[in-house]
Amino acid sequence: MKRLSVLMAAAFVDMLGFAMIFPLLPFYALRLGAEERLIGWMIASFSIMQLASAPLWGRFSDRLGRRASILIGLGTSGAAFLVFGFATSIWMLFASRIVQGLGGGTTGVLQAYVADVTEPKDRAKALGWLSAATGLGVMIGPAIGSLAFKFGHATPGIVAAALCIVNIAFAWRWLPESHPAERRAGQTDGAGIPQPSVGSMMLNVFRRPRDEVSRLTWIYAVGMLGFMSETAVLALYLAANFGVTEESIFIFFVYVGGVGVVMRALLLGKLVDWLGEVRLMRVGAAILSLGLLAIPLPDRVLSLGLVLGLVPIGTACLFPATSALISHRADRGKLGQTMGVQQAFGGMARVVAPIWATEAYQTLGHSTPFYISGLIVALVGLLTLRVRATPRPVAESA
Repeated sequence: MKRLSVLMAAAFVDMLGFAMIFPLLPFYALRLGAEERLIGWMIASFSIMQLASAPLWGRFSDRLGRRASILIGLGTSGAAFLVFGFATSIWMLFASRIVQGLGGGTTGVLQAYVADVTEPKDRAKALGWLSAATGLGVMIGPAIGSLAFKFGHATPGIVAAALCIVNIAFAWRWLPESHPAERRAGQTDGAGIPQPSVGSMMLNVFRRPRDEVSRLTWIYAVGMLGFMSETAVLALYLAANFGVTEESIFIFFVYVGGVGVVMRALLLGKLVDWLGEVRLMRVGAAILSLGLLAIPLPDRVLSLGLVLGLVPIGTACLFPATSALISHRADRGKLGQTMGVQQAFGGMARVVAPIWATEAYQTLGHSTPFYISGLIVALVGLLTLRVRATPRPVAESA
């Protein structure tokens, strides 16, 4: 529990810096003359690099340890925040997103760390706690970012970078290695069989989509596509329809983040005990789909807030349960790599989502991305109906 607490603290501070910057990005880009569709590519550039790096981070952590991977990722994020703070052109904003995406590939490593230090029966709860820690960063970060903006254009990036430096020092001192040398995969598994390459594991998700881990990976990725499509255009929608600015955007992010924290820290464990991970995943997909479809309907801030609250409730049920199921059904010796592949597919979704969503927002209307996102997550709900409550026997899935 102590190791998990330290990991949660590190994840919280890392997400705090990220959340300080992300809501401001569209406003910074618009001030530098970017079109809305270009903002979509800017958001996607983070995910492209995360997509490229996530499986490699996972394999690196399997071989050389989780701790080193996490520390390097934190340092990369700090460098990206500094570039953001001093950006004077659209291309510098792109550079900050690219560098941060390289560090963002360690999400799968964090999940593998949780799997290392928890029992299988407690894994969904622990992943929920980790998500609650990051959700708390999402809740507080925008408020700090908007406050820092009052002190100058560069201040949010400088503060976020300083937080990364503090986080590295904290993790260096207090975060122990969870994957000791005797358990690391190396070039072969315990039976002396060569480990599959990252590419072959990713191709297997395409070639054998009905395998347990592959199906769950697709559920995670398609669900992320719907969710991130909404996230990519939310600030633009709020600015255009409700007059939100750089100094007021934090109110919505604090609210949504707060609902997510309550769900993941206080309610998720009870829901897992009551429904089980498979049912909880299905419930999450249904709630998230309903929330996304309903966002364009309200014309007042209060009713919009009620609708937006469904989104963090749905994601708090869907994504931790899916990640926990993947960790249960993955080969233990390739756990970091498997979680990295999951994050890579999530990264594909994060690449596609902002590109199509901002394009649809600009050309088809402000409401269109939300309706399409809701239908995408409804498809995820159908996919979850094919997931077994218990994994298939090995002979059956071979």
